[in-house]
Amino acid sequence: QNCLNKQQLLAAIRQMQQLLKGQETRFAEGIRMMKSRLTMLQNTVTKTTALDAPAVSCPDLQAPVDGQKFGTKYLVDHEIHFTCNPGFELQGSSMRMCQANGSWTGEEPQCKGISKCSSHPCQNGGTCVEGLNRYECLCRQEWSGTNCQYQTQTAPPAQSVTSDSAFSRRPRCAKTERSQHCSCEPGFHMSGTVDDGLCRDIDECEVYRLDGGPRLCVHQCVNVPGSYRCACPRGYNLLGDGKSCEDIDECALSQNNCTRGTTCVNTGGGFQCVSSECPQSSGNISYVKTSPFQCERNPCPMDSRACHHAPKTISFHYLPLPSNLITPTPLFRMATASAPGRPGPDSLRFGIVGGNNRGHFVMQRSDRQTGELILVQSLKGPQTIEVDVDMSEYLDRAFQAKHLSKITVFVSAYEF
Repeated sequence: QNCLNKQQLLAAIRQMQQLLKGQETRFAEGIRMMKSRLTMLQNTVTKTTALDAPAVSCPDLQAPVDGQKFGTKYLVDHEIHFTCNPGFELQGSSMRMCQANGSWTGEEPQCKGISKCSSHPCQNGGTCVEGLNRYECLCRQEWSGTNCQYQTQTAPPAQSVTSDSAFSRRPRCAKTERSQHCSCEPGFHMSGTVDDGLCRDIDECEVYRLDGGPRLCVHQCVNVPGSYRCACPRGYNLLGDGKSCEDIDECALSQNNCTRGTTCVNTGGGFQCVSSECPQSSGNISYVKTSPFQCERNPCPMDSRACHHAPKTISFHYLPLPSNLITPTPLFRMATASAPGRPGPDSLRFGIVGGNNRGHFVMQRSDRQTGELILVQSLKGPQTIEVDVDMSEYLDRAFQAKHLSKITVFVSAYEF
């Protein structure tokens, strides 16, 4: 008769479950507090160590006359980049890095004016006269044109087509009592004598090329009888203006052969099939792929300093660029955001940490929470360039986390 009935037994079991749950909660809270205190102790030791070692810096650098300087940090391993204004060329080092001994690598940069006459643009005995970012050709009496390329006589110009009958026409002539007047259709030039004249096609493409004026076509100019037409390279469509080219997005139109497991990235005139892979595990450091273009680090052991300083996230970015893009041009931004209910970092550090062509880029802060990757030297395509940039977060001068962005730049062969 002392045995519990079913209801009493269930009530006792629930009471024990509540007791165990409370004990489990208090135990977990104790573990969290211990982890927090250990982290604070680790940060204190790290900060003390950092304060004990004075930071080495290099002397201030000035931008060259008629040029620009990129970068404001003068600590060890920081880079300063230099470029020149249009009409000037850089002599010396385009990039200088602060060394551990407090000196800069490279040579002092200078911007020298580019001589417009150094390429000898004036033809047929013309004299080149320098101007402000321009030149002028003084031509001999029998020559004319921007570069003295045309003869001032009735002979057919060098830009006329004489080898194809489709490019030759009989002139339209009208006789009067004392003379005969002949003329040609638009796009043709009269050659020969009045009695034996012939209209020959003018190669407008060549005329505009030699004149150095505005381009008739963005890409290729094709001469046709009496006129011209524009053509675009493979992977582009000719726009309605008849001269501009627009890239075909093979990825959006499913005109690609990317296989499963790869992602199509549209580039100028084509596409690339990319596959972003997380780094292989190394010791206590391992990553898991959380999206096609991002990896996240698995939780670290409490005592693994190397793991905590490894990138917390690794993201992959693919940027298509035209050839010879005007610089400086911002290409990519990194920013931080704190989780709800948690204090965010009070300091950020940005840097270029890898890649196969670092000299073309600088990484600098654009505001308190954002850094920008800036292209400072033009890239001529076609080529593929990789650059790795990171963002380190600090709270009370103690390191918190690092985020790595791996950027691949696909430079087109064309400037459009």
